[in-house]
Amino acid sequence: MKLEGFADLDRELQRLGKATTQKASLRRASKKALQPMAEIARGLAPRGVDGELAPSITVSTKLTKRQKGQHRKMFRNDKAAVEMFMGPGPDPAAWNQEFGNRNHLAQPYMRPAWDQDHKAMLDRLKAELWADIQKTLARAERRAARQAARG
Repeated sequence: MKLEGFADLDRELQRLGKATTQKASLRRASKKALQPMAEIARGLAPRGVDGELAPSITVSTKLTKRQKGQHRKMFRNDKAAVEMFMGPGPDPAAWNQEFGNRNHLAQPYMRPAWDQDHKAMLDRLKAELWADIQKTLARAERRAARQAARG
């Protein structure tokens, strides 16, 4: 996969100053960009008797306790990273639906959602991030002007 235009966004992001402000902007933009992909995954998720799988697909910075442990092993808890996750809740049956097992054929819904939407998601991310950076810079300028007016 080739990413274009993100170097310019990174330079604009650096203008925001504090790392916490940069991370907040990245989180807001990522969440907005991933929502349509989550909707696609919800639409593709198999409907069982209880119908709990589709509503459990969310976009969040949070992981379950088990997922956190696996993630830490893979990425060594990089504090500088901004991460957003999209997927089903903690129900272990979600894994079996996606990949299958010896008693149950796979009924993928996450991978097809990625295949269908990943290019559009990256375009949305660029647009959302650009808009959020501009809004954040405008807020900072207004705040600085108010403080300058007060003396």
